[in-house]
Amino acid sequence: MSTKLLDGKVAVVTGSGRGLGRAYVEALAAAGASVVVNDVDAAAAAETVELAIAAGGKAVAVVAPVGPTATADLLVKTAFDNFGRLDIMVTNAGVLRDRVLWKTEDEDYDLVMETHMRGTFTCARAAAVAMREQDQGGRIIVIGSPAGQFGNFGQTTYAAAKAGIVAFARTWSMELGRANITVNAVIPTAMTAMTGTMPIYKDAYEQFLEGKPLPDQVRKAHALGGPEDVAPLIVWLASDLSQDVTGQAIGIGGDKLTLYAHPAELMADFADGGWTAEGIDSAWHAKFASHAQPSGATFPPLD
Repeated sequence: MSTKLLDGKVAVVTGSGRGLGRAYVEALAAAGASVVVNDVDAAAAAETVELAIAAGGKAVAVVAPVGPTATADLLVKTAFDNFGRLDIMVTNAGVLRDRVLWKTEDEDYDLVMETHMRGTFTCARAAAVAMREQDQGGRIIVIGSPAGQFGNFGQTTYAAAKAGIVAFARTWSMELGRANITVNAVIPTAMTAMTGTMPIYKDAYEQFLEGKPLPDQVRKAHALGGPEDVAPLIVWLASDLSQDVTGQAIGIGGDKLTLYAHPAELMADFADGGWTAEGIDSAWHAKFASHAQPSGATFPPLD
């Protein structure tokens, strides 16, 4: 595949000072894009800019927290001021405040929702306005999580935000289709410092930090590799190759590529004249209970 799929394209990547966001920027730059890097850490953002330039692209940084409309507008303005256009918006910025429901403070909830939900909303809205006025189509790529697909113990606010972000993508794909703007959600999985705190991945994470190859079972069944393993999906969705793909939730990590289903009715039953509580109880145990859906993602044990 050509390394210049994105020649002449201009992207914004929020939360790209390190980790997955930095990997996205490097891959977009290597594919020919000019990139607006965003982070709250000025030093980290500057490092990402240098890496993007080293990869063959152009880059500038905007140091600001996502969420406020002013930041979203500044990101889009920076793209136009420096590179003359905007083709790609990747809403990657996020924070974690992991706590069970009864220990989640208002401040935890507000910060996670401000960064993930409002940050995605304001940045995508600013991009949509600019892309529609530019009238040359575009790509909006929002970032979800397995927690948003399945739920995850201790991630009350994060899981809710990530589920909402996928709903954004489905809705915006319909609203922006006539403008030839595609909107898709990426569900990334990668070996990170957070993943490394999980007992099941302790040994694998240590191997990863030492630069050793991860076992096939980790890369395949558990879909865990490095951030660079996620980045090709961002490049593909940003390119003309994916022009007919929109409204999808696509997972990637390690060696695994996944297409997630939209929520769907599993089964239905009918009662003439409506239901009683007793009738629902009978129908549930007779027909529905065996189809009840589990919460949380499950993985095979590591050897």
